[in-house]
Amino acid sequence: MSRLPTTMKAVVTTGNGDYDALDYRDVPLPTLCDGEVLLRVLAAGVNNTEINTRLGWYSSSVTSDTNKTAEDQSETREQKADGGWNAATPFPLIQGTDCCGAVVACANDINPNRMGERVLVRACMRPNGYDVMDNVWMASDFDGAFAQYVKVPASEAFKIDCDWSDAELATIPCAYATSENMLHRVGLKAGETVLVTGASGGVGSATVQLAKRRGAKVIAITSVSKMEALRELGADVVLDRNAELVDELDENSVDVVVDNVAGDAFPTMLKVLKRGGRFVSSGAIAGPIVALDMRDMYLKDIRLIGCTAWDEPVFSNLVSYIENGEIRPLLSKTFPLHEIAIAQQEFMEKAHIGNFVLIPPQD
Repeated sequence: MSRLPTTMKAVVTTGNGDYDALDYRDVPLPTLCDGEVLLRVLAAGVNNTEINTRLGWYSSSVTSDTNKTAEDQSETREQKADGGWNAATPFPLIQGTDCCGAVVACANDINPNRMGERVLVRACMRPNGYDVMDNVWMASDFDGAFAQYVKVPASEAFKIDCDWSDAELATIPCAYATSENMLHRVGLKAGETVLVTGASGGVGSATVQLAKRRGAKVIAITSVSKMEALRELGADVVLDRNAELVDELDENSVDVVVDNVAGDAFPTMLKVLKRGGRFVSSGAIAGPIVALDMRDMYLKDIRLIGCTAWDEPVFSNLVSYIENGEIRPLLSKTFPLHEIAIAQQEFMEKAHIGNFVLIPPQD
């Protein structure tokens, strides 16, 4: 192995703001502590969460969707004291939640046989165990993968053996683990009907695959231009996002709703759920403030389930699905790391299906 450098290229997010808050520059190579490994980042996915964190969208003061928040931040550059997942974001911060990497150094207490492993990083970490919901996130609470190297706890670097490319693997961690976590938490079973909003996005398209893997009937909501792609992915029914769902599906027709869109369409989701149905969400890209008719919830015995902390089996499940050929990647496009602003701008247009991936310099 060649000698490691003392510095590396990274995108440093300097604070809440517009794209000019993304600073591509040289930074010191991370120094390992006990229990950690150093990874050469082979590929890093682009997600809503990095954009929302940069914008401060998680702040309780924000009531609009991501696009409107982006417009506001382009004018104000307002810093949000509660804009991160766990209160304030520790800016300056290297973001990058999705990481496919190779182990290039190990702390003294880590088995050196791990050197050279190709790994995926479990970005959601449960430092106090799985009996409590406490969680910390790579790229939200500490430096992430928008860099040539990243250090992570060795326990969170999962070796993977498959023929996928590095970029294809980098589409998986955040979107697919978020989806798998929601389906695990609601206990989706074979034969049930699941409605997936925003089905062409990273989490949505992952949910179509993972729900079909469980033997569920999948109803996907998307734009007209993306309907055929969702059918090819396995959706049994595909609906236009502007459709009147009650007219299309009838009330009390769906066992589970997986909704990361929220916004004005939220009340209809409860209408189409069966009695005893489950509504699960890990996002709200169309707006976090929704109208809730409590009668729909309690008279129909509906369970509303929020998901952020990944449950224990989720990530190892995903690794096994990949290695067993049970899911496939949806890599939309790759960009060099220094073009992150271009990638995020195109990402915000929502014209793609699947995931964008950044490739750091490999020299």
